[in-house]
Amino acid sequence: QVQLVESGGGLVQPGGSLRLSCEASGFTFSRYAMSWYRQAPGKERELVAVVASTGAMTNYADSVKGRFTISRDNAKNTVYLQMNSLKPEDTAVYFCKAEWKLLGLNYWGQGTQVTVSS
Repeated sequence: QVQLVESGGGLVQPGGSLRLSCEASGFTFSRYAMSWYRQAPGKERELVAVVASTGAMTNYADSVKGRFTISRDNAKNTVYLQMNSLKPEDTAVYFCKAEWKLLGLNYWGQGTQVTVSS
């Protein structure tokens, strides 16, 4: 079965750091672009970062550019989101997404909670 499992969320103080992980199984991970999305209460789910299947290209939301870094390890079927200089407005549930655009295939993880508060 297809599965994406996020981990690494938790409570952190403003200015702190967290590293999220998303472990994939049940599909050919290296063929898929991987993304991180987040959704705060009462807000739309938004794209945070995306990395191409090879890891060569990345893109970020303006709100996190310079603070967050997305990366992937195809040998481990895992995508990461390193989050530095965290702000209270980063508080959200963070979701991992796999996409094979050419075939219209999308898979989502269950999400992991990130709370930035003093």
